[in-house]
Amino acid sequence: MAEWIGIGKRARRCYGFDEVALVPSMQTCNPNEVDAAFSVGTMKFKVPILAAAMDGVVDVGFAVAMSKLGGLAVLNLDGIQTRYDNPDEVLEKIAKASNEKATELVQSVYTKPIKESLITKRIHEIKSKKGIACVSCIPANAYRFGKIAQDAGCDIFVVQSTVTTIRHISSEYKALDLHKFCKSMKIPIIIGNCVTYAVTIELLATGASGLLIGIGPGAACTTRGVLGIGVPQVTATVDAAAARDYYFKRTGNYIPIITDGGMRIGGEICKAFAAGADAVMVGSSFARSIEAPGRGYHWGMATSHVNLPRGTRVKVGVSGSLKEILYGPAKVDDGSQNLMGALTTCMGSLGATNIKEMHDVEMIIAPSIQTEGKIFQVVQGVGMGK
Repeated sequence: MAEWIGIGKRARRCYGFDEVALVPSMQTCNPNEVDAAFSVGTMKFKVPILAAAMDGVVDVGFAVAMSKLGGLAVLNLDGIQTRYDNPDEVLEKIAKASNEKATELVQSVYTKPIKESLITKRIHEIKSKKGIACVSCIPANAYRFGKIAQDAGCDIFVVQSTVTTIRHISSEYKALDLHKFCKSMKIPIIIGNCVTYAVTIELLATGASGLLIGIGPGAACTTRGVLGIGVPQVTATVDAAAARDYYFKRTGNYIPIITDGGMRIGGEICKAFAAGADAVMVGSSFARSIEAPGRGYHWGMATSHVNLPRGTRVKVGVSGSLKEILYGPAKVDDGSQNLMGALTTCMGSLGATNIKEMHDVEMIIAPSIQTEGKIFQVVQGVGMGK
């Protein structure tokens, strides 16, 4: 599979969303009758599109709204919501900052210590409004925050870092034992992020209820530019899905994988499922909702790093309500609204009655799929030309 790129060095060709397309099969089905549901542990969601744990995307109000629409939103416990009693004031400052000052401001905002009492308070606020409480933190805080969150009534806990492995080497601090952590928790644990077959296999064996797949594809992430690390999402998902299926055949335990980042529009989400995803995690699309706390701005989880920020603040604008983004009616022409309508229509057109059948649809390498016949859209900056 790999090609020589120089003396003694081979590289494998990998693919992103813009380079592939989906091929219809010999049957089609009614989009209104397809099942796009997604499960984590014993919890089932009719919307297999998670809202990312980013401060410009998810707050208490957004988490509750997402829950009522049948989806799942992840609240960042390392962020503004747990550092400030009144996070809206801080979010307003970030939204008003110039491009030149935005990163510096975000870095300073995140130097304030996390208040453990606010972890409990935010989870209680979500639960009191009949929302599903799903929260996230970095591995270093997992044991401490996990216990607090679980005691507060949290439903799902996410442990997330730029690159996650079982074998973490450090002489400065004790690494998180993912096996022990998952075993110690009484609620489902989702772990991320990874992009390779071998690491996926090892993470599946920790006892996690789901894995996040993706390094650096997010709209506000600069990891690929700063560190040069990453695998295009189609290939990363295909490889992780192969690991999931092998693990299932070997153990009988099916653990969902969640493609995290790199999807802006319905077509890209559909391709992620065809590549093998059981669900997807999206940030920028939801950051454009009226309910999002970012006020039309979106920034990466690693933007606040004090020495080497691996994210930036981007302006995404506000395009509509969360309901319009998920279910329509779409008021824009670029595929960023009615994501569930796009998914179910795609499934119907491909003859896939459920997500697992989507994993079997034919994919082709087709870099011209974005431009073929679209010259007027490109020139006029509309539709697929945006």
